[in-house]
Amino acid sequence: MTVHILKLCVGCRSIEDLADWQIQRASERPDGLPRHVTRMWPKRADEITDGGSIYWIIKGQVCVRQRIVRLDEVVGDDGIRRCALVLDPELVRLQPAPRRPFQGWRYLSPEDAPRDLPQYRAGDDELPPELAEALAEFGLR
Repeated sequence: MTVHILKLCVGCRSIEDLADWQIQRASERPDGLPRHVTRMWPKRADEITDGGSIYWIIKGQVCVRQRIVRLDEVVGDDGIRRCALVLDPELVRLQPAPRRPFQGWRYLSPEDAPRDLPQYRAGDDELPPELAEALAEFGLR
């Protein structure tokens, strides 16, 4: 059974900020894949790597996800073992869903995960975040 990770995207103001940050860091990795390093190794690792994604919360909204490709062990300069969530570079936009801030990360069941939005067509405009949030509250987006 698949399970996802829910995580605050600290320091990002938009999906584009997240994309830019990951592109800038890609050259630091031998495989070029984005990753997020966390202190705790997930106890449900098998479920995460069985089709799980990381769902990013940006400005109080779950609005984008990335598929988790694998989990790599990373040992810091301090000798502490950490977990790198290695991510697919594709950012999948979601139907915005409000979430309160929290520390660390949380598991997210597939039935509680926001739906993917259809792929944008060339020429489509992105809705302003305030409008997207208002539409999501009414269940219209």
